[in-house]
Amino acid sequence: MADHAPRPPSSPAWPGRSAVPPRSSWYRCILAGLAATAVMLVGGATQARAEPTVADIERQIDEDWNRLEPVIEQHNATRQDLAGKRREADALAARMAPLQRQVDEAMDRVGKLAARAYKGEHVRVVNTLLGSRSPGEVVEQLGLLDRYARVQQQDVRHASDLRDELAETKAGLDRTIGELTRTEADLAERRRQIDAEIDRLQRLRLRAYGKGGGGPLRPAPCPASYPGGAAGEAVTFACAQIGKPYSWGAEGPDAYDCSGLTLAAWSRAGVALPHNAARQRRVTEAVSRGALRPGDLVFYYRDLHHVGMYVGDGWVVHASRAGQPVKMKRLDSSPVHSFGRPG
Repeated sequence: MADHAPRPPSSPAWPGRSAVPPRSSWYRCILAGLAATAVMLVGGATQARAEPTVADIERQIDEDWNRLEPVIEQHNATRQDLAGKRREADALAARMAPLQRQVDEAMDRVGKLAARAYKGEHVRVVNTLLGSRSPGEVVEQLGLLDRYARVQQQDVRHASDLRDELAETKAGLDRTIGELTRTEADLAERRRQIDAEIDRLQRLRLRAYGKGGGGPLRPAPCPASYPGGAAGEAVTFACAQIGKPYSWGAEGPDAYDCSGLTLAAWSRAGVALPHNAARQRRVTEAVSRGALRPGDLVFYYRDLHHVGMYVGDGWVVHASRAGQPVKMKRLDSSPVHSFGRPG
């Protein structure tokens, strides 16, 4: 009878069989799984594209700046070398000018002697010698002429040799200037790249901070104590520059880079320093951490590409990087290489 007809296997009431969802149910399960996977993937992609935090941006800027600052310091050193070599060349050219006149005068005298001899004046000289009253006079006059000729030759040879020596030296300097000029041209191109990189870092910084800056510039007394003397003048000047902008290659009065700030501060105290952190280390007296006093220089990183001034109580004032004004920081906030004392 119809009432006792067997139920189809798809029915959940079929005895001894597990419930099997219809085909459409399988599709729904697969689609739900794919949707969940898509949500996870989209969520992961969204997380990967999340905006970096302030700490992430600061860390990125620090890493990029530590690659950029050595290039800036090399530019400063090359520019200083070029200026020094040009001064040497100018001084040498000034020395050569009077020497050239001396050689010209000596050669002119010899030329006149040769011209007179060519015109027959040597015949008159011989007649004069023959008309001398005694052989002694002849010998004496011949000796005078010979000595005069030797003196002329010596003068000309000496002046000519010296001129050639200076000309050779100047040629070497000209070659050096040519090399430095080419280097400066290369650095001028790199300067454009540096400026572009600084602009990029500044845009990153503005995304993180806006225009409000990154915290107090003078979190402690600057200097912590006044050492007096030249160091006192230098550290007082450096502290007074807090808040002024960073500008690479600058040594004041309106902006500074790291070695430009220490150069300007110690210049105020009558001590000349090169505009390069590594070279400042070479010309300063090494001091230990325990002997540090305000005015001493603190050099950072293995390649010595950054320098600041110790102001006491564990603080340093420095021109850190583009987008950051001159400010104070803790002594050990960056890897310390060594310490130096100018003067």
